[in-house]
Amino acid sequence: MKKSAQTRQIGASILALAASAALAGTARADADIFARARVTPAGTIVTPGSSIARPQDRGRAAHTNVEIFVPRGAAMNASAPAGVFETPASLACVYGLTAAVTGCNPETLTTVATGGSKTIAIVDAFDYPTAAADLSAFSKQFGLPAITGSNFRVVYASGSVPPHDSTGDWEVEEALDIEMAHALAPGANIILVEAASNSYADLYAAEKTAGGLVAAAGGGEVSNSWGGNEFSNEEDYEKYFKAANVVFFASTGDTNGPEVPATLSNVVAVGGTSIVRTLAGDFQGQVTWSDTGGGKSLVVPLPSYQHGLKKVLGTVRGTPDVALDANPLTGVWIYDTTPYGGNVLNWTVIGGTSVASPAVAALVNNAGTFNVNTEAELKEIYTNRGNVAEFTDITSGSCPNAASGRASKRYDLCTGIGTPLGVVGK
Repeated sequence: MKKSAQTRQIGASILALAASAALAGTARADADIFARARVTPAGTIVTPGSSIARPQDRGRAAHTNVEIFVPRGAAMNASAPAGVFETPASLACVYGLTAAVTGCNPETLTTVATGGSKTIAIVDAFDYPTAAADLSAFSKQFGLPAITGSNFRVVYASGSVPPHDSTGDWEVEEALDIEMAHALAPGANIILVEAASNSYADLYAAEKTAGGLVAAAGGGEVSNSWGGNEFSNEEDYEKYFKAANVVFFASTGDTNGPEVPATLSNVVAVGGTSIVRTLAGDFQGQVTWSDTGGGKSLVVPLPSYQHGLKKVLGTVRGTPDVALDANPLTGVWIYDTTPYGGNVLNWTVIGGTSVASPAVAALVNNAGTFNVNTEAELKEIYTNRGNVAEFTDITSGSCPNAASGRASKRYDLCTGIGTPLGVVGK
């Protein structure tokens, strides 16, 4: 649905924001406190303060890529998931991890993915104290394997418990990330690596920790749903995204232009689509999510696996490589009980390319091939460009944030080569 042009900045209480998007809060110097709301015919889309890109953060700190959706007439803190929004079962159906079912309807479908092994690490900032309990509740709700001390743990990259983000924004990101990873690779062990803050210094230290932990566990994936505007020496930090038998993923963002670390040549860049359903909830297909980020890097040269795309990209790295559902209007259910702005979210619909990175990392984990590094993974992905049995080419929709205009066949700067389908070719 077409978004209203009405955009307002409002105060910290996300529930007050959703209930009355017309009220504007007071701008504060510590600008992470405030969020933005966009009113649509379907409901209110909330961009948390942590997901707002700020010029002063360039090269210094990252933002999340989360969009919260409150359907018209619904409460944000729902007691249980209800409505035509994506669940672990519907995502597994749409992306080919379970037997094909006509419609892949989230209102009726209950069969979740099986599979997944080794380890997926999630890198985020600040502490999320209810992570294990929330992931357990999410798993129980959707019939996923139970969470235990052996298949989920939290690691503090600095060696001590990070502070809790006072706005609660990053904790929403963490809930989304671990729940999407478990939803699509339920057999994988998950490690949530918490950085001391959202500064690049702390996040890159956490990245190094995550890569080392996954490598030591026998290999797997590391997902990053955060990012920021490109900067001149971003390639200096590629070393943090390298570890033996580990593949790194990052969201391309929800704002204009390409984002670091998705632009790095040794990271799988994941953009966003919209899932199209009938009013009854039956799956019809996918189109580009109009707010997905991406585009041609201003810094990183064309990597070898994209040499076949010189006519599109010229001499620079293009993002995304692949994509997955990210539109908050077609968002996913998550569960989060850590207070946000003094309120508890409980069941909430979330979108943004923060959905896509952990979900694609989980899909690749579920494939079970475990490439020796990210470059090998990307070579395999691009080798299978155009293979309709392994990737769904997204050819409809526009993506002005990625500066490419519209989706097109085989590759574009909206959705890359398309969305993963099944476990082959990944």
